Amino acid sequence: MLVILAQDFSKLMDTGTSGANKSASRDSKKRDKFKDLAEKRTNKALETIRLIGNLSNRQSYAYEEAEVKKIVKALKDAVSEVEARFNPPSGRPGGEFRL
Repeated sequence: MLVILAQDFSKLMDTGTSGANKSASRDSKKRDKFKDLAEKRTNKALETIRLIGNLSNRQSYAYEEAEVKKIVKALKDAVSEVEARFNPPSGRPGGEFRL
């Protein structure tokens, strides 16, 4: 029982700089996770786009220009959507209009 109280007291007394260190450590882990996943997912997307480009081989595939435009539009729309998700919304938060 005394050991448990000592541990609880130690935790209470340890809230000074270690709280900031824990936060920095947590942010560092989040950053590392972001970088790892971003690199893997981006490389996977780039490889898949390269494979879509292989469809341009007229000796192997038959396609119409309208189909190509549809593919390119879908890819551009997807990139625009990703870009929008990374950019903070402009204007006032809450969507209120004021002059």
